[in-house]
Amino acid sequence: MTAHAPTSPAFKANAHRALNDPALQRALGNVETGFILKRRKAADKLPEFEALRDSARDIKNHTLAHLDLYLEAYERKVTESGGQVHFAPTAADAREIVAAICRRVGARTVVKGKTMVSEEIDLNAHLEAIGVTPVETDLGEYIIQLRNERPSHIVAPVIHLNRDQIETNFRAAHADLPQDRDLSAPEALLAEARAMLRARFLAADVGITGANFLVAETGTSIIVTNEGNGDLSQTLPRVHIVLASIEKLVPTLDDAAQMLRVLARSATGQEMSVYTTFSTGPRRPEDPDGPEEYHVVLLDNGRSAMLGGEFRDMLRCIRCAACMNHCPVYHAVGGHAYGWVYPGPMGSVLSPSLIGVDKAGHLPNASTFCGRCESVCPVRIPLPKLMRHWREREFERHLSPAPVRYGLGVWGFFATRPRLYRLATRTGMAALALLGRNKGRFRSLPFAKGWTATRDLAAPEGGTFQARWRAERAKR
Repeated sequence: MTAHAPTSPAFKANAHRALNDPALQRALGNVETGFILKRRKAADKLPEFEALRDSARDIKNHTLAHLDLYLEAYERKVTESGGQVHFAPTAADAREIVAAICRRVGARTVVKGKTMVSEEIDLNAHLEAIGVTPVETDLGEYIIQLRNERPSHIVAPVIHLNRDQIETNFRAAHADLPQDRDLSAPEALLAEARAMLRARFLAADVGITGANFLVAETGTSIIVTNEGNGDLSQTLPRVHIVLASIEKLVPTLDDAAQMLRVLARSATGQEMSVYTTFSTGPRRPEDPDGPEEYHVVLLDNGRSAMLGGEFRDMLRCIRCAACMNHCPVYHAVGGHAYGWVYPGPMGSVLSPSLIGVDKAGHLPNASTFCGRCESVCPVRIPLPKLMRHWREREFERHLSPAPVRYGLGVWGFFATRPRLYRLATRTGMAALALLGRNKGRFRSLPFAKGWTATRDLAAPEGGTFQARWRAERAKR
């Protein structure tokens, strides 16, 4: 598997390809039908859901305010249980920590549960480079690995694909199986993947999982899955590595329970995921199964810098994907257009924080600011406000496209001169009304091709808004 460099700077080109991809556009229809209604039903069935959102926000805010203390408490508890915590300031540090563990135990195969942090640090390519075979065991991630792609969604990695594409991938990857086998049903694809993965689970030397939450009170890591692959990844191999970012901490098990009540409802519309697994340290003498070694790799990778700044609220994110499920821009272009690990509104805020506004500064512009993302976020992250902050940063550093900068400069010139502004808008309105008087609309206009390429622009009728406002005020 090759490493994936961010393509976020090419967002516009990526989006253009996505809009002209018929198969992708059909697949993206599943986002609206598969997530939005289910979330609404799950939330409506729980009278205290809005109060739980407030509580989840407060738990995360409290944890972030005292993160240094909770990191120390968590490390102490993990150590007491027989495990080891490794702090990784950068992605390169995290990769090398995992690689060192694999080399020390002589690992040849690593099975992995779903972990977005693994995608963030490009772990698979690094493991392959040192002769270790990583095997994704989440069904969606397994398919993505066969295609050598990044996930297009943080909960449903293959939401951009249809069944026929997946069947083609399986027939190419599983060439030793009979070519006349029937893979027309989704159940057949699932059964084949399970059969292929079973031997990998049994042969693996190391298992890697992510963590939805880390509990400082007990040193516990929590994963939520619907397939059970996470449990197999952490109980069958001799070594279990938890790969997580520092903001996944919560203070107590009670806090984790509250977070779990909003997570599944927001992510997949379930009251709870099929599997919610708590892991605390390596196997004890009386345990029937479990790993001999338990390691936690805690990744910073820019998050500490966010703690003291205006993007701190983004660290509350619990990776439910509700924001992208409800985002009209994501519905139109999918996840790969965003060019890195985290797509949608949350990615538009997080990606510039982690890889820089120079690489991901275009992403906050991919928003209508309709506010749907904030309205469904289980921890009430003000995503539109944070995206506006990044737009300001992009403009300040002269990273915005030249037409945008010059256009805003022209507007600013008039906006700071009210009389001239009113004169210019009256003149512009009158000219457009005159030019559009025959058909009442424009099929194309200079400086408005981005709009008129896909829709007509209505010709103005009547006066400007300010003129109408003054006229209405005068009637009172």
